[in-house]
Amino acid sequence: MNKEKIIHNTIDFVKEKLKNAEGGHDWFHIERVFKNTILISKNEKVDTFIVSLAALLHDIADPKFYNGNEEIGPKIANEFLVKQNVDESMINHIINILKHMSFKNSLDK
Repeated sequence: MNKEKIIHNTIDFVKEKLKNAEGGHDWFHIERVFKNTILISKNEKVDTFIVSLAALLHDIADPKFYNGNEEIGPKIANEFLVKQNVDESMINHIINILKHMSFKNSLDK
């Protein structure tokens, strides 16, 4: 698994999917989240690859883009990651992050 290529492919995928998104959810927002994720991951015990993919895909999985349906976005992200040959356990971890990323769905509840 070529992690660098997967990150590059994910960036291209997200740019294409969000090319018509409003300003708060456009590529520049995703890029800021992605860069902050990498910065924070340098001082935390995390798998930078997993959190990077979650950061890049976080708005792909946002239910507000699917009339509130919380299953569609994670399914799209999952299908993309499978096509990239990401390990199944990593995919499950990423999807779990995506499903619990919002305050409403935080893991503390």
